Amino acid sequence: MTTLAITGAIGALGRLAVADLLESGTAPDEVVAVVRNPAKAASLAEQGVTVREADYADPAALRTALEGVERLLLISGDAVGARVEQHTNVIEAARDAGVAHIVYTSILNADASSNPLADEHIATEKVLAASGVAHTVLRNAWYLENYTTQLPQYLATGEILSATDDAPISAAARADFAAAAVGALRSAGAESRTFELGGPAFTLTELAEAITEATGTTVVHRVVSADELVATMTSDGQDATWPNIQARVDRSIAAGEMHTDSNALEELMGHAPTTITEVVRAAV
Repeated sequence: MTTLAITGAIGALGRLAVADLLESGTAPDEVVAVVRNPAKAASLAEQGVTVREADYADPAALRTALEGVERLLLISGDAVGARVEQHTNVIEAARDAGVAHIVYTSILNADASSNPLADEHIATEKVLAASGVAHTVLRNAWYLENYTTQLPQYLATGEILSATDDAPISAAARADFAAAAVGALRSAGAESRTFELGGPAFTLTELAEAITEATGTTVVHRVVSADELVATMTSDGQDATWPNIQARVDRSIAAGEMHTDSNALEELMGHAPTTITEVVRAAV
């Protein structure tokens, strides 16, 4: 029996990965859900999944939680600025616990990206490489949900505002990235490989067209400069921290760094990715 563990198992991606494991035939008693708050994982425990408590910032708890685990899906944390230290805690705990294989969720084109989130991911990849543990790196593109969760705003304003120069984006549905992660977790053939993962590319103009078609409300994509994007986002007195990050993200997209021609997502999932049209219609 191979014991498979998932960190962040009650997060948006983690829950989908656990569900995919169970739906694809993995026995519940072979799955370990590592969570910060076990009370929020009650539904997983009811299905027979082993729930263990550990925080990325607690090396001792991580070591205990990963005892007996053979293969681990390390879902990147959300504490931007502290993620390298926290991911290192997980990697070292996994190594000390005898975990044989780690799958890590990184970001698309991490080693050549100006995306402000890329530095922590590439640093984590280096920690993995130095750990001595067999590993797989999944460099995920944007979630399509990063855009569909903004549908109310798009519909209210009639526009998608960006500094992307309408460059192509290889975003994919979160469920597709979860399925790919499970594919890598279960496959020995994924070891010592780095996968650039993305769905069928689209521009924000095409996203606006898909929203218009699905809702009957006209939405357009308006391209602006990075400075204008920040000025618009802070015109109501909003702090400029996030708008500046968003502008850097958009310029990274404009440089082609959120685009890939790789078919690795489909390879790991075993079926074609969900399209932008399907995700928009489901969100609507």
